[in-house]
Amino acid sequence: MDAKLLELLVCPVTKGPLIYLRESQELVSRSARLAYPVRDGIPILLENEARELSDDELERLPRSESPAA
Repeated sequence: MDAKLLELLVCPVTKGPLIYLRESQELVSRSARLAYPVRDGIPILLENEARELSDDELERLPRSESPAA
C-alpha cells in the first residue's frame, strides 16, 4: 500500500486514521473497531465489507497510527 495514499485515507465511520496490516491485507480503524479488506491493492472502505475486531486483536495492534509491517 502506498504510504501517501494511506495518509489520505480515513475510516468512513469515524473519519479517524487507519493502520495498514500487510500480512492480513487490511486497513484497521482502532476507534471503529473495524478491519477493512484490501483486495488487489484496492482498499474496500465500506462498513458492510468490514469485519469487527475482537479485544485481543485491538490489543495486538501497533500503538502508532503509522503504517504497520
